[in-house]
Amino acid sequence: MLAAAASPLAACSADPDFYTLVPWPGAAQAGGPAVVEVRTPSVAVSLDRERIVSSEGDYRLRTAGGDAWSEALPGMLGHVLTTDLQQRLPGSVVFAQNDAVATTALAVVELTVTRASRDAGGRAVLAGSLAVHWLGHDGGASDVLALSLPVGGSATGDLVAALSRLLGQVADRAAAHLRAMGAVVPSE
Repeated sequence: MLAAAASPLAACSADPDFYTLVPWPGAAQAGGPAVVEVRTPSVAVSLDRERIVSSEGDYRLRTAGGDAWSEALPGMLGHVLTTDLQQRLPGSVVFAQNDAVATTALAVVELTVTRASRDAGGRAVLAGSLAVHWLGHDGGASDVLALSLPVGGSATGDLVAALSRLLGQVADRAAAHLRAMGAVVPSE
């Protein structure tokens, strides 16, 4: 009798499989501001959880069973986006908000994520908004994000890989905006 009661508890205590977003390579081109800060992204409360949101649709949000993020989603998104931008902007110093750096940013990248999951058709979706601007000055650019692409399979790792690629596309847009701003802060 005791073994039967302990069995369901043992099933609940199994360690989850942990997943992480990874940097996605892009075109490296110089020309952006000398120092760029990537602010910690704002993430919808429905996504900001330990368990990975695997799909959204039909008024339901589903999580990926025993699969969890390896760290808090906002910090992970910020650090991966920072790494993506470091690769895309040679000659610029790019750092994540709250990193220990001894310099002041000239430009800022801000990301809001409202969706990061599979849609009803099984495609990976990354939605939200992106803003790039000079620190303390008017100007810059913003985009509404509604990115999607096919997922290579049904496993959680396939979804995470697709979301990593989509975050790379966000970095491509941010890098293009930063290059368009140029290297010099506008005079007042």
